[in-house]
Amino acid sequence: MFTYEPSVPADQLRNLPTRDAALLLLRNLARGSGDSQYDGLISAARTAFQGERDIDLLTNRLSDAWSWLEAHALLSRVPHQSANFRRLSRDGRELAADPNGLARFEARTRLAGPLHPDLEKTVRTNFDLGDYETACFAAMKAVEVAVRDASGLDNSLVGVALMRKAFQPHQNGKPGGPLADAGAEGGEQEAESALFAGAMGRYKNPSSHRTVDFADPIEAAQIIQFADLLLRQVDRAKDRNSR
Repeated sequence: MFTYEPSVPADQLRNLPTRDAALLLLRNLARGSGDSQYDGLISAARTAFQGERDIDLLTNRLSDAWSWLEAHALLSRVPHQSANFRRLSRDGRELAADPNGLARFEARTRLAGPLHPDLEKTVRTNFDLGDYETACFAAMKAVEVAVRDASGLDNSLVGVALMRKAFQPHQNGKPGGPLADAGAEGGEQEAESALFAGAMGRYKNPSSHRTVDFADPIEAAQIIQFADLLLRQVDRAKDRNSR
C-alpha cells in the first residue's frame, strides 16, 4: 500500500518555530522535480496526517511555513502557469542547496532596510557579492571620512587618532574636540570617543594592515550596521554644531 510521507514531519511542525519548519519545507520542495501547488501540498498533508489527532493544527502549521517562504521571496509564481503554481525562486534554490545559505540569507535580511547614504553603493554592493572583508573595510572607511569632513581636522590624522581628536571630551572648562557633545556628561563624552576609536581599532585598522577573515556573513552585516549607527551619530554632531 502506498504511504504518503509528509513534507515536514508532524513532531517538527508541532515544535519548531515557523522559520525552521519553513526551511525544512523548502528543502523538501527542492528535492521535487516540478512546480508546486499549495492545495496539493495541504491535501497530501491531510492524507499523511490522517492518523494524528491534531491534523488541523499540523496543516495550519504547514500553511504557515508555506506563507513564510512566499513572504521571503523563496517561493514565487510560475509565469507560464496559473496562479496556483509556485516554484523555488533563485534565492530559494541557493538557500536549499548551500549549507551556508541560511547565514547569508539572514545576513541579507539584517541589511534589508535602507543604510546611511555613504554605505549604500560600494558597501552594499560588495556585501551582496559576498566580499565581506571589502564591505566591512569600506564601511569603516566611510565613518573615518565622515568624521574628518565633519570635524575639519587635518588629513594627517587617521583611524584611532582621528577619532580621539574629533571626540576629545570637554574637561575642566577646556574645549574638547569639534564633534564632542559639550552638553553631555563627561563620562558619556568619553564613552563616545571610545566607541569611535574602538570601531576604528577593531574593524578598520586591522583590515588596513593584514588580511582579516570575515567568513561569517552575519558578523559582517553587524559591522556594517555598526558603521551605519556611527555615521548617523556623526550626522547628529554636525546638526548640533550648525545650530
